[in-house]
Amino acid sequence: MTWLITGGAGYIGAHVARAMSDAGERVLALDDLSAGVPARLPAHIPLFEGSAHDTGLLKQVFAEHAVTGVVHLAARKQVGESVARPAHYYEENVGGLAALLAAVAEAGIERFLFSSSAAVYGNPDVDLITEDTPCAPVNPYGETKLAGEWLVRAAGRAHGISTVCLRYFNVAGAAAPDLADLGVFNIVPMVFDRLTRAEAPRIFGDDYPTPDGTCVRDYIHVADLAEAHLAAARRLGRTDLVQAGDLTVNIGRGEGVSVRELITMIGEVTGDRRPPVVEARRPGDAPRAVASSARAAEELGWTARRGVRDMVESAWRGWQLHHGE
Repeated sequence: MTWLITGGAGYIGAHVARAMSDAGERVLALDDLSAGVPARLPAHIPLFEGSAHDTGLLKQVFAEHAVTGVVHLAARKQVGESVARPAHYYEENVGGLAALLAAVAEAGIERFLFSSSAAVYGNPDVDLITEDTPCAPVNPYGETKLAGEWLVRAAGRAHGISTVCLRYFNVAGAAAPDLADLGVFNIVPMVFDRLTRAEAPRIFGDDYPTPDGTCVRDYIHVADLAEAHLAAARRLGRTDLVQAGDLTVNIGRGEGVSVRELITMIGEVTGDRRPPVVEARRPGDAPRAVASSARAAEELGWTARRGVRDMVESAWRGWQLHHGE
């Protein structure tokens, strides 16, 4: 098996590339380097600079390296930006995927693993979100991920491609400090950033119908997420499952942690326990979003192994490395 990972030099992509390579899979990476960092990848993993829109480059890589499967992680992923630039998000996330799938079909590649998101669900009022929970995204980012799933499955049916869609919940942590998330868009680095600037962490709303009034979320360690991709790729690699249809799987721990609990833990890890300030609710935030992880265990033989403290401690080591602490 030879796998091309799009977005392979990104935060999640580099973790996936390393995990698959360490497990003996042959891996190539494609990245336009808008957010990717080449140094995240070990020297033995070839990196091609380009995007999913670069059909000429894709055809060349597929042919010259006998690619047998694709892991598609490259995407725009900031909710606020998607609201401000919806056409751009559709062009990048759906248009790029369409171009990639056309090249995959033309090359006769029969395995495709798609990076989706829990954002496809919107704000369901359920205790645990299963893969059968109705999808009702509340922003253009979530819409593009849901449309991407539809497109992946349609291409699979049309061209005999076996597909897996992984719906990630909230990703955090780092397998090694040099692989840490460099953005300040998710809650853990956002709190680190506030503390580094001697500012109090922020909580957006503390009057939700949850035990402590703050939103409850399901956090997944990025190293566990990478192992889920390996498990999905191995499933796709089974010859008895090729052309056997599609699979959609939540990737989470199945356990909820409130925003206040997470900030308290960050204070314990960093030693900066300044109390958070409470601000107004943000539009669209669900009180609770926690995954059912039963299907991942059943279909992929995968369960998360790392806890939230592991995520915070590993992310903090990465933050210190990249911010000179």
